[in-house]
Amino acid sequence: MGSDPTAQPDADPAARPRFGRELWTRVASALILVPVAIGAAYLGGWPFALFWMVAGLGVLWEWGRLLSARAAWSLVAVGAAALAAACLAVLSARPRDAALVLGAALAGAGLVARGWWGPAGILYAGSLVVAPILLRSDPGFGLVALLLLFAVVWATDIGAYFGGRLLGGPRLWPRVSPNKTWSGAVVGAGVGVAGALAVARTAGLENLSWIAVLALALSAASQLGDLLESAIKRRFSVKDAGRLIPGHGGLMDRLDGFIAAALLAALIGVARGGLEAPSRGLLIW
Repeated sequence: MGSDPTAQPDADPAARPRFGRELWTRVASALILVPVAIGAAYLGGWPFALFWMVAGLGVLWEWGRLLSARAAWSLVAVGAAALAAACLAVLSARPRDAALVLGAALAGAGLVARGWWGPAGILYAGSLVVAPILLRSDPGFGLVALLLLFAVVWATDIGAYFGGRLLGGPRLWPRVSPNKTWSGAVVGAGVGVAGALAVARTAGLENLSWIAVLALALSAASQLGDLLESAIKRRFSVKDAGRLIPGHGGLMDRLDGFIAAALLAALIGVARGGLEAPSRGLLIW
């Protein structure tokens, strides 16, 4: 769902091609990244934690680059140790310690970056690292929870992309992201729910009606996360947060929706299942 936040809506949307080279670049990137993410989720443990640790550091770097080159180095210097300690705390079944570590890092980030943008970057990258690792740490339902989360976010992204391009219609939030439409949001949500139900049925989960409601909430969070990142990029007048992933931009551009959805999933899971069984709390209703 990533798009150019500095672009203006076309005067005649029907005159432009619906799909172009960007689509095939996005597909090629997905064919590489999706199997890696699923493989890391299947392995769990340290390989999974390392995967998201690297992603979190990349996001923190891109966040800092939005502020300044100096801020990027400073944020990574503060955040690297904090994210590593948070990973270790969750893997050691001490998630409360992860919260304490990230809390301490917020103070340090506030000293090295502009105002509240530094601490916000720590929270943003920290959510990306801690939330999926916490969900995967549940021995009974961790893998299923991650696969369902992947299905919702990826299906929402695909549905919104094609739905918006094919159906068009009123813009979702023109001032922030002129290329997103209400039709894309609705189609994305529907496809996201369908993806979640497919995973749930395959895994033998019951109460599929509640799973559908959960998937709808996670899909909405994913789309809001996308819009939030677009608003941040517009604030700093940039098109993409980075150039690492062809067709998407940077890690922030690719993971914006996942960060929001993973955070919501972890909060729901902990609220219902506690820190010991967050994925069970997320999936068993």
